[in-house]
Amino acid sequence: MSKLRILLADDHEIFREGLKTLVSAQPDMQVIGEANNGRTAVALAQQLQPDIVVMDVSMPELNGLKATEKLKRLCPDIKILTLTRHTDDGYLQQLLKVGASGYVLKQSAASELIRAIRTVSSGNTYLDPALTERIVSNFVGGRSARGTPAGRNLSGREEEVLRFIAWGYSNKEIAARLSLSIKTVEAHKTNAMQKSGMKSRIDIVRYALLQGWLQDT
Repeated sequence: MSKLRILLADDHEIFREGLKTLVSAQPDMQVIGEANNGRTAVALAQQLQPDIVVMDVSMPELNGLKATEKLKRLCPDIKILTLTRHTDDGYLQQLLKVGASGYVLKQSAASELIRAIRTVSSGNTYLDPALTERIVSNFVGGRSARGTPAGRNLSGREEEVLRFIAWGYSNKEIAARLSLSIKTVEAHKTNAMQKSGMKSRIDIVRYALLQGWLQDT
């Protein structure tokens, strides 16, 4: 069985060594490289082509947000799992917008990181459980206040497109999977978001959490 190839990016050497020990102990994973800043992380990822980059958000030279944005532009197939102490929706929304596939809190149990790596590797989006309850509550509360029930009158195809977006697929990937044109996918996405009052990918992820679409398989 081929192992998941992991690149670790964190500027604290002791913490990075702990991550390396944890990940290397898994029978289905191997650490193929390490970076202590965002610029090196992008360069190494281009060179080594890992399956997943575990990316610290707060790093020198190029922070995790900018590094994620740059790497997803250069190597869109590489999955990026962000690791941070920040629990507010602002960081999460920005990271999802630039293409991160997961968000894990550093203060969570080590088992959460391993679970997140496996979830992201299977093509799903992973959000730390410490965040999901608040995210869903904010989503439901906001929709109730505006009187617009999320997901109302969505067609089967529109819901299907939203599900793939929540899982982290690009419009091009969704088009290929559903045998549609990219323009048709974009139209379904626009219609679904308008019907549901959604404004961004974070709204789609919140709705997906509410529907149970992001539970790991």
